[in-house]
Amino acid sequence: MTPRVREILSWYGSDNPGTLANLARLMNHGRLKGTGKLVILPVDQGFEHGPARSFAMNPDAYDPSYHFQLAMESGCNAYAAPLGFIEACARDFAGEIPLILKVNNSDVLYKEKAPISALTSSVEDALRLGCAGIGFTIYPGSEVRKKMYEEIADAAASAKKAGLAVIIWSYARGANLSKAGETGIDVIAYAAHIACQLGAHIVKVKPPTAHIELEEAKKVYESQHIRVASMEDRIRHVVQSCFNGRRIVIFSGGEAKSAEDIIAEVKGIAAGGGFGSIMGRNAFQRPKKEAIQLLHNVMDAFNGK
Repeated sequence: MTPRVREILSWYGSDNPGTLANLARLMNHGRLKGTGKLVILPVDQGFEHGPARSFAMNPDAYDPSYHFQLAMESGCNAYAAPLGFIEACARDFAGEIPLILKVNNSDVLYKEKAPISALTSSVEDALRLGCAGIGFTIYPGSEVRKKMYEEIADAAASAKKAGLAVIIWSYARGANLSKAGETGIDVIAYAAHIACQLGAHIVKVKPPTAHIELEEAKKVYESQHIRVASMEDRIRHVVQSCFNGRRIVIFSGGEAKSAEDIIAEVKGIAAGGGFGSIMGRNAFQRPKKEAIQLLHNVMDAFNGK
């Protein structure tokens, strides 16, 4: 146990020893162990976008075991996936890498103006499969956000009672938000803060742009001279919005992009004090050797190399 991991665990004073132990499992595994930084492989895209859109670029990825192996061989802190992918291989790889069960998911077969994910598994499943935590998506800005907030309140309470970590994917979407607004700095900071207020131990948001969506927020950003010009500035503001940096906030890799663009973005996240990345498509859609090298470069960027 390093001083940095002990410091981070001290931020979660209301949690029981089981939850703290699982947070420590996440931070003390893989190439970044002990640094307080995290790189997680998430593979919920098959459920969320469909198998062809997710895996056809690298057909090996149709196999659930491929993702376990990629996460382990690259030295990720954890592997996150829905119930089916984890059940398919949990016995084969039991104890080899911390697991995060994504307990709610959505699909693209029905277009909804008010996005909401369905509950697809439970805290009991996470315990049965030996997971370190649960993952849950919320959509701040959706007309049905109330239902999602209530669902995560229940799920988080059960997870914490059982000694599991809670990771919230917080993606602002809804009829009153523009497409640019979904990643605007004010909206991303707000979405991250909402996830913290809902009890998340770890928050996942998208990297923010310099766009400011809400007029009332824009007045404050300008009058208080909140810096948003660079990625480093924006990440620093999002981290500040997560209880002044006392909650772990990590950033998604997003849609497929070049390795150079990924590393440039990650360096901005690292410079701004981001705790890490959760990178799916940009990893598993590449051939394994290339994916491992990319993930190593990401980890090195967070480790100051």
